[in-house]
Amino acid sequence: MSVPVPDITGFIDLHVHSAPDNVPRLLDDLQLARQAAAAGMRGLLLKSHSTLTADRATLAQTHAGPAVEVWGGLALNDPVGGFNPAAVQVAIAFGAREIWMPTRHTLNENRRENRGDVGLTIFDADGAIRDEVYEILHLIAQADVVLGTGHISVQETMALVPAARTAGVRRILITHPSAPFTDFSLDQQRDLARQGCFFEHCWVFTTPLLKRMGNDVDPARILNDIRQVGWETAVLSTDYGQADNPSPVEGLRAFAAACLAGGFTEAQVRRMGAENPAALVSR
Repeated sequence: MSVPVPDITGFIDLHVHSAPDNVPRLLDDLQLARQAAAAGMRGLLLKSHSTLTADRATLAQTHAGPAVEVWGGLALNDPVGGFNPAAVQVAIAFGAREIWMPTRHTLNENRRENRGDVGLTIFDADGAIRDEVYEILHLIAQADVVLGTGHISVQETMALVPAARTAGVRRILITHPSAPFTDFSLDQQRDLARQGCFFEHCWVFTTPLLKRMGNDVDPARILNDIRQVGWETAVLSTDYGQADNPSPVEGLRAFAAACLAGGFTEAQVRRMGAENPAALVSR
C-alpha cells in the first residue's frame, strides 16, 4: 500500500544548503528556489558555514519570482571573523533574517572531534559571555531577526538564551537540539521552551549519509523530542543540500510523512512546517 505524499504547500524550510559553496551541493540557489516553488512551499532560508547568504537570497528571489520567498543569514564562523559585530551589521543591512552562532569552528565541535581545546566559544577566559557577543545580541534585537544557536555547546546555549532575552532578542531558534554535538536533554529543552525558544529539528540526521559520518540520530528520538517538549515550539527543517542526499523538498516531505506516521495530526504538522517558521521570519 502506497503512502500518500504529504502536502507541504505553504511550508518554510529554515535550514537548507545550496551552491555556490566551498563543499559540493546538490542544487544551486535558483534551482532550489524553483523546486520549492513547484512544490508549493512558501519559502526557504539559505545557510552557509562560510559566507553571507542574504545577498544570494535576494538574487534567487528575483529570478525565482513571487511564488516563493528566499531569505539568507550569516553564521559567525572563522571566515567572517567569528564574533564579528561589523559582519553582523553588514549582514542585517543585506536583509539577513537569521544570525547563527558559530557552527563548524566551535570549541564544542573541536573537543568532540579530539582536535583540542581550540575554537570559538561565547565565553571569555573568566567564563563570562564575551563583550562582542553581547554587542551582536543587541544588533540582533535591534533588527528583530532570528538568533540561531548554531553548534555551540549546551552549556553555552543555556547561558546565551537568557542573555539574549535580556538584550531584547525576541526570536530564538535552537539549532537541531537532538544532534550528537548539541544533544539537549528533554529537561533542558523544556527550560528553553519556557523562555520562549523554538526548536529547529533537522531531518538530515536520519539519513544514511549522516550515519556513515557517525552523526546520525534515530528518527524516533526526533519525534519523541517534539512530542515531549511540544509541537507548538517545533520547526520542521531539513538541513539538506548535500550532494549525496535527496533534495531539500524531498527531505521536507519525508519529515512531514514521518510526523504523520508518528501520530501527529495534519494540523500539528502544518503548524510545525508552516506556521511556526513563518512566525520566526515574517516581518
